[in-house]
Amino acid sequence: MTQEIQKNSYLLLDSRNTPVARGELLTEPEAPTLQVRVLDDKVSDVMDHEELQLVPMGVNGKTILGRIIRCRNDNIMLEKLHSLDNDMRQNLRIPTDFKSYIYPITGRWRGRRSIEAKDLSCGGVAFFSMDRLQVGEQVEIIIPVTSQPLILRCKILRERPAEQEQEATLYAGKFVEMCGDEEMMVREAVFNIQLQGRPRSAEEKQA
Repeated sequence: MTQEIQKNSYLLLDSRNTPVARGELLTEPEAPTLQVRVLDDKVSDVMDHEELQLVPMGVNGKTILGRIIRCRNDNIMLEKLHSLDNDMRQNLRIPTDFKSYIYPITGRWRGRRSIEAKDLSCGGVAFFSMDRLQVGEQVEIIIPVTSQPLILRCKILRERPAEQEQEATLYAGKFVEMCGDEEMMVREAVFNIQLQGRPRSAEEKQA
């Protein structure tokens, strides 16, 4: 994927922060009127809404709130309302259940440990582990749901101990020292899983 496509690629969310479709912004993001090409034949889903949030898939760019003005084929026109805090992109967490492994960086343990992910965001991951980890330690974690498996550095931020001894502990981790390509791949994986998990419309169920 080229840098130009990265810069113009957006996830379209509704007013409840639910992913609706992917789109390509055809105008400058600073323009008062925005033109977006809706991808994957999802324009009918998009037109069910009055307002959309455009969340950039690239490393840079601001989230934009716009009101739909009109539609022609796969292109929609929006009146730009204002820009939003980009924390939304980092904190957009999606449930997932992939199994993977972690490896020690700062911890005193050796080898690898099995984990099961609970959710994934552009900025971090929550996972269950039967093995004890320390808050503040850093591990390497394999993320298998990206277009190519990634090995990322992750800092353990907090834990939720299991209620019973034989149950796994839930850990929340933050990705650190990510390069731009790694951020992009995680962001694409998060957005794609979001769209795959979106409830199907009645028309889609009948197809």
